[in-house]
Parts: sequence; structure tokens; C-alpha cells
Amino acid sequence: MTSQTTGPPIDDIAYLARSEHRIPTLVALTARPRSRSELWEMAGVSSSTIRRTLTEFENRDWIRKEEYKYEATPLGAFVATAMVDVVERVETEQKLRDVWEYLPDEESGFTVDLCAEATVTVADADDPYRPVNRFISLLEETSEFRFAGFDVAMLEPCKDELCAQIIDGMHAELINPPRVTEYIRSTCPELFSETLESGELTIRLHDELPSYGVSILDERVAISGYDPDGVTVRVLVDTDAPGARDWAESVYDTYERETPTVPVESTDE
Repeated sequence: MTSQTTGPPIDDIAYLARSEHRIPTLVALTARPRSRSELWEMAGVSSSTIRRTLTEFENRDWIRKEEYKYEATPLGAFVATAMVDVVERVETEQKLRDVWEYLPDEESGFTVDLCAEATVTVADADDPYRPVNRFISLLEETSEFRFAGFDVAMLEPCKDELCAQIIDGMHAELINPPRVTEYIRSTCPELFSETLESGELTIRLHDELPSYGVSILDERVAISGYDPDGVTVRVLVDTDAPGARDWAESVYDTYERETPTVPVESTDE
């Protein structure tokens, strides 16, 4: 098949993007050869539409036909991989678009790339506790927990769940502002004391913590972003990406080195 005259790259990008079935179809043909009927069924478009799409792909040398099946050429696979990357990047940006301002800035080393494979949980009017509930589900699946920042875990409605997990054997190290510890002591003194007596909780106090929270769990790390006009959690980003974990460990270690070594029990003196 002779390729059609090459135009500006944006023309081919626009062609693929104009219809939702084109990129998935090309991607499917990079995985293995498929028949036209199989592609038609998979794409959910008419037989004539998939026929025209395959003709356009052949004209661009993106696919070739062997007997009754089509498969991607190396050129087609190259384009498919790039388009998947573009789609995934835009999907990530769309999830973060309305809440990016609540997350760490780039000066901290936090970048959009760290969120590429993350679960992004955003609060909304219908479910303002959605990020908090996601956070609780992560706590339930971990045996070790470290946190630095303005502590969502120690505020309502998370504190009871966190304390219960610690009493049941989860090891936790928290770097909190003094006001957080004072809040917990005043609202549930018996639970707080029982949690400390378990021997599984270490609390360090720091006056200048970031406006976001960094949680390090067994398998994942989570970054919580807060509304600057209140104490509500607007977004929770959790991921098992190695780069994100390295970033979270670095942030935690920085604040851990700066925290006082005085035990939290002595702060009442």
C-alpha cells in the first residue's frame, strides 16, 4: 500500500483524535492481528466506519493486512504508543486540574509526573468526605504508617479509626503541629492515652510543617491537599510509584530531622 502524501503532523494527530474509536483500534492492532469483524465489534461502530478507518490506517502505512487479519506496522505501533501517552497525560491533568493548587509546589520536588499512575480522590458537594474515606481504606490495609503535615488522620472523622488501628498493632510515627496533639488530648483523652500506652505510636512536634500532608504506608504513599480557607481535605493523591515514594520519604526525613526529641507526654508540663 502506497502511503498518502505526508502533511503536517498535526493533521494525523487530529485525524486520530476526532473519533473515539481510532486510537483504541490502532492500539489493539499493536497487541495482535485482528479481523475486521473483531475490530468492528470491539470499537462499537458500524462496519462501514471500521472499514474506512482501516483504509486510512493502511494509507498511512500504520497497518498491514495478512489474509483476513490486520496488524500494526512498526510505524503504527510507534504512533499508537505516543498517542496512548498523550491520552494518559491529559487524563492525569484533567483529574488534577481543579485541585492542583492544594498540592505541593514544584519547589518541593513534587511534579505532575509523580501523579501519572495515582488514584486521585477529590471532594465534592455530594461527597465532601470522599478523600477522607479513601484515606481510611488505605489505613485499614497497612501495618506501618508515617505522616508529616497538617494531619488529616488525627482530625475528625479519622482519629478514632487511626487510634483503633494503632491499638490493634499498627506502628505509627506522626509529625504534627502541637495544636493537633492538644486537640486530640482535649477531645478524647482516654483514647489518646490508650493509644500512647500501646507503644506503637511516636509523635513528634513541629511548628512549621507544610500546608499539605505526606503519608507513607506499606505499599503506597498519599499526599493530602487542604482548602486554605478551612480544614477540609480537598484531594488525596495515592500511588505506589517508586518516584513518588522517594519524594515522600525525602520530605518526611527532612521534617523528622528537624523535630524535637522531647516525648509528647511531657508537653503538658
